Amino acid sequence: MSTFGDEKTVELIRDEFIPVAIDQWYTRSQEDAEGEFYRRIAAQGPRTDFEQTTQGFYLADAAGNLLGYNNNRHGTPLKRLLIQTANSFNENETFEPIVQDIADERYTRVVPEGTVTVRVNAKILGGYDEPESQWDEIFQNAVSRDNLWILSGEIESLSRGEFPVALATRIARFHLVDNTRGEPVMWRADQVKELEISLSDGLITGNAYLETDDGKRHYRVALRGHVEFEDGRLSRFDIVALGKHFGHGWYTPDPPDGEFPLAVTFRLADGSSVSDSVPPQGTKGWLPQYVELR
Repeated sequence: MSTFGDEKTVELIRDEFIPVAIDQWYTRSQEDAEGEFYRRIAAQGPRTDFEQTTQGFYLADAAGNLLGYNNNRHGTPLKRLLIQTANSFNENETFEPIVQDIADERYTRVVPEGTVTVRVNAKILGGYDEPESQWDEIFQNAVSRDNLWILSGEIESLSRGEFPVALATRIARFHLVDNTRGEPVMWRADQVKELEISLSDGLITGNAYLETDDGKRHYRVALRGHVEFEDGRLSRFDIVALGKHFGHGWYTPDPPDGEFPLAVTFRLADGSSVSDSVPPQGTKGWLPQYVELR
């Protein structure tokens, strides 16, 4: 059973703990109260080199005392640790509050005013050999999750029946990727060999071809979708991108052999999920590369 595939594990996290999801790539380097608090917890675990990854599941109290650590993607060890920690925790203990001062601006990704979030999912639709293990089956059937930001000026262009070049470029470079097995390598600007997305009477049509310089990764894809406005507000933004992908990135090994069918879908977020507030993967490291496209 995968980490969060067990109902009891999810129930324990929801009812007995305060779950916090962070990007440790950012937090371990932040020079503010949040970064200091995280490093205090992580330093008590097995990963104490903050120049390297410190990823894992940390169980801690409000004072920053580490109560348990796990970095196994199998759900059973984590569930066992959750039960042990919940049973031994002293609920009557009190802690001094930790006050956040000024957030480290280097690691703060602020949503531009007027931005709309679109949910992005990707899935490989075939081409794999028969799975040899439970984990093979999980990865082969994985559906990825990311968010696309549409900026306020781009929404205005869509309302006029125009598909902005910057939005098309953002979709191509940062979202037409195979991220079903890990963090993808985004496309560089010069790797967008062909790109045309247009909007007419609410219908989106387009095509794209992306390829690395060495030819070891490429994706030829067609896009179709719909845009609708209601009372001046963007009420629908649906796109399906479907094409043939080849190759893999550093953190996405073991794709199907040769070219394989990869689908990426886009649907307007409704704010009902906490993950709708997560910044796009493409903003990681340098926000302007994602929002200041021309």
